[in-house]
Amino acid sequence: MAASIHSPEVTHSTYAAVVIDLDGTLIGRDEEVSPVVAEAVAELALIVPVCIASGREPSDVLRFAAQFGLEAPQVSDNGAVILDPISGRTLHSFPMPARPAEEIVRRLERLEISFIATHAGGTATAIGEIPSWDLARVSALDLDEAGADRVAAEFESAPDLHVVKASLPYNGLWAVDFTGVGIDKGTALRRVAEMLGTETERMVAIGDSYNDISMLRECGLAIAMGDSPQEVRAVADYLAPIVDEDGLAVAIRQFVLPRIRERAGRG
Repeated sequence: MAASIHSPEVTHSTYAAVVIDLDGTLIGRDEEVSPVVAEAVAELALIVPVCIASGREPSDVLRFAAQFGLEAPQVSDNGAVILDPISGRTLHSFPMPARPAEEIVRRLERLEISFIATHAGGTATAIGEIPSWDLARVSALDLDEAGADRVAAEFESAPDLHVVKASLPYNGLWAVDFTGVGIDKGTALRRVAEMLGTETERMVAIGDSYNDISMLRECGLAIAMGDSPQEVRAVADYLAPIVDEDGLAVAIRQFVLPRIRERAGRG
């Protein structure tokens, strides 16, 4: 059952857009959107702009955005890339500094840790596939949580990097995302808000993992999924059921849609 954590002071003009994390929020381990969630998101998208904000590469974000016919800017690569879901082109990117990007990739390869790197032409999973070190994001993949903590600790003091771990619900393992310093989902949402002609205080964010904390803090209303780590719950205003219980649909129907409609009714 969904439950309120805090009771934020919310005005009826607050909700102008909704931002939804992908893994563990919109989709679960099967990487599919359940029919119940699909119906709720489609209904929501008819009323306000809906933005997916994910640590994944652009192709994955665009694929799910297309499933719902979303037209608002979408966010990939943990905030490093903002996409036009209609044309598929990049609207804005926040590239990493070249030297630390190369150092990360070479170190991960020496340690035989799987990675994915996003560049202007696509993605790479090996050094030989990288055309230049102008990378938007690098992610170390398929780590247990202790391993993810070790990798993150190696780089967390680097002045040119933002480092955060994220859960991978599709295999139960963890990733460590690297972007440029100060670049995260919260950063991207400030730019998306400008594009939409609104403010982040008038946006709702829904997520489940550590890389969602920045956007949950940035937006005016924060909703965490039921199996979120305590650090994520701590910044949430509302706790939804887990993804396997269609928690996103519950959050949309019980908490978001009634307030958006209430606002529209008073407008």
